[in-house]
Amino acid sequence: MTSAVPITPDMLTIPRKETGGLPNLVGMSRDGMREALIAVGTPEKQAKMRVGQIWQWIYHWGIREFDLMTNLSKDFRAMLAEQFVVAVPEIVTRQESADGTRKWLVRIAGGHEVEVVYIPETNRGTLCISSQVGCTLTCSFCHTGTQKLVRNLTSAEIIGQVLVARDELNEWPEQGAKNVEGRLLSNIVLMGMGEPLYNFENVRDAMKIAMDPDGIQLSRRRITLSTSGVVPEIARTAQEIGCQLAISFHGTTDEIRDKLVPINKRWPLADLLEALRAYPKVSNSERITFEYVMLDGINDTDADAHRLMRLIEGIPAKINLIPFNEWPGAPYKRSSNNRIRAFADIVHNAGYSSPVRRPRGEDIMAACGQLKSETKRDRKSRAQIAAETGS
Repeated sequence: MTSAVPITPDMLTIPRKETGGLPNLVGMSRDGMREALIAVGTPEKQAKMRVGQIWQWIYHWGIREFDLMTNLSKDFRAMLAEQFVVAVPEIVTRQESADGTRKWLVRIAGGHEVEVVYIPETNRGTLCISSQVGCTLTCSFCHTGTQKLVRNLTSAEIIGQVLVARDELNEWPEQGAKNVEGRLLSNIVLMGMGEPLYNFENVRDAMKIAMDPDGIQLSRRRITLSTSGVVPEIARTAQEIGCQLAISFHGTTDEIRDKLVPINKRWPLADLLEALRAYPKVSNSERITFEYVMLDGINDTDADAHRLMRLIEGIPAKINLIPFNEWPGAPYKRSSNNRIRAFADIVHNAGYSSPVRRPRGEDIMAACGQLKSETKRDRKSRAQIAAETGS
């Protein structure tokens, strides 16, 4: 395996401040919120209790106005309103597919936009969230990859997508959602815009908020992080987040994967597979998901299927076969249904689960690999990003 290359964030992350300059309580860790309250005069002996109260208002009840946090004194609420905000991304557009899939274009600080997708299913509802504005990976089959990377999302902007979706689904407890099993939004997948492991700290902090037992209360097993293969951060994902892992795999030779997923040139298949075999949480009960988009004449032959089985031998895994979701100007075509079934049969006969993902939301460009916002700005300096946010 090649030596680990230190990860340097590809883009700056903006400070957690709104246009008016007030810190946003959304996205802060419990320790961060405690320190922020102490900094504005809250007695240290009270700070932990106050954090617990505010935390439940924001993440359990979905309350954004300090005046409605009724177990806090009026003076304390007034102080909070002077010193902080509780802010989430702004919805720009709403779209709903014929199959019930919903897509929201949301605006974040600096006027940038990202897309969020909710996919309802019989026994669960999955929210696909973004971690970056645009993407740096330029995967050739992915629409998002045609959009320049602008910047990382903050933890507030990441968890804020979950809060916005719960608003839209009318799913705060007073409106009937009492537990995960009965929820419309029961699962989160980090499969939207961006590479999550190039924004590790903010993704980690946001997902810890999602898993907190006094707030949104999602089990770590209901959160899946999809990476294209940022090898040095894979073990860290298990250790610091503990969620399920999915790999955007798509090719069974370095030659093909270099073209489809260019990050493979930095961390080729041998390095990636070695990291996955050592993944701390991999087991028969917590399998790694290999995502494999089916591209006509590119990666869909019987030989590809057999080679895939040899590559992942010994790794508890399931193979998620994804019919290519076409987008305007796409250089590929979807494999035929017969070819996909033949590929799936080889995988199944080798003893692996091989579900074929049913395309969802194609009519509103909400399917896997189709997301792309209208933000087309070039990279910005730290000074430019700070000027946008008034910080």
